[in-house]
Amino acid sequence: MLTLQMKDAPFIRDPLSQAGCGHAWRSVNGGTAAILDEKTKSWKKLVNIAVSGAAGMISNHLLFKLASGEVFGQDQPIAFKLLGSERSLQALEGVAMELEDSLYPLLREVSIGIDPYVIFEDADWALLIGAKPRGPGVERAALLDINGQIFAEQGKALNAVASRNVKVIVVGNPCNTNALICLKNAPNLSAKNFHALTRLDENRAKCQLALKAGVFYDKVSNMTIWGNHSTTQVPDFLNAKIDGRPVKEVIDDTKWLEEDFTITVQKRGGVLIQKWGRSSAASTAVSIVDAMRSLVTPTPEGDWFSTGVYTTGNPYGIAEDIVFSMPCRSKGDGDYELVKDVIMDDFLWGRIKKSEDELIAEKRCVAHLTGEGNAFCDLPGDTMLPGEM
Repeated sequence: MLTLQMKDAPFIRDPLSQAGCGHAWRSVNGGTAAILDEKTKSWKKLVNIAVSGAAGMISNHLLFKLASGEVFGQDQPIAFKLLGSERSLQALEGVAMELEDSLYPLLREVSIGIDPYVIFEDADWALLIGAKPRGPGVERAALLDINGQIFAEQGKALNAVASRNVKVIVVGNPCNTNALICLKNAPNLSAKNFHALTRLDENRAKCQLALKAGVFYDKVSNMTIWGNHSTTQVPDFLNAKIDGRPVKEVIDDTKWLEEDFTITVQKRGGVLIQKWGRSSAASTAVSIVDAMRSLVTPTPEGDWFSTGVYTTGNPYGIAEDIVFSMPCRSKGDGDYELVKDVIMDDFLWGRIKKSEDELIAEKRCVAHLTGEGNAFCDLPGDTMLPGEM
């Protein structure tokens, strides 16, 4: 069943009712087709996944990975709730048609629409990918305001209609401050359930360390990205490990670690655009899957992962009331805890404070969207990420 949520009333098209595809699709009133086999009887309760920017390239890679069971496993049925705009509604219908034609048994429903108050209803996960790209001549401060308004509205919608335990991953840039805006506009939801995606940065850092050390990437662990998803981000080689050993014991090249490694991770996206002519949609989709899986799968003993989370109460001395990428562990229940057993040196802490300063400045710039008075923009330089243009 494809539910097309329009401005005035829902328009429902049910192409599978005559197609004989063998799917048990939920009807709009909650009923279920009578075809149930022994396998589906043992399945878990349906999980509702809302995705904004669902007609874009990142979603085009992501949705099919989720529908295949890569995150939740082969006994977890899901429903997609896909949010777009009036301009993208026809493209969204095409996305839904492709999903139908792929015959994913776990995918029980696809709904598309342009109203977040409808699409986010009962959402268990909200993947907020859609954001306005940065055009020529647009200042970063202006981009913060334009996209901030989008995420303020989506935060209000989540607050009103989503599951009270909805997990929110903000991908649209500038994702840290967009996540802050979103959670501030959802006061009835736990701030701990909001994340800014920095997993792609973590994956890139692991790749560079593995290449330098001449090992496969799965030998790299305890990789933290600290701070903002911008060129002030801090890939932490001090706490990272290669095959269980501190990176600095394996890679005896401090200059490379402090300069080449850090800069390569920070600017990897720009190099990719120069080489390929497009942004990193596929690897971003992979990193979203990784980020979700890290929250629903117990973290391996002694390891951790990076995600941008609310800083209030953090053990590191980082400024409170911002969204900052930090090392986390999960028991696999969707929740997380901050890792306390990390070490700091002057180099690492200095870089962290620079990223903190930037996020505090961004927060002042969007004060009118977080209920904290008038905005005042004094951003410390332009640190846009490649791909924002």
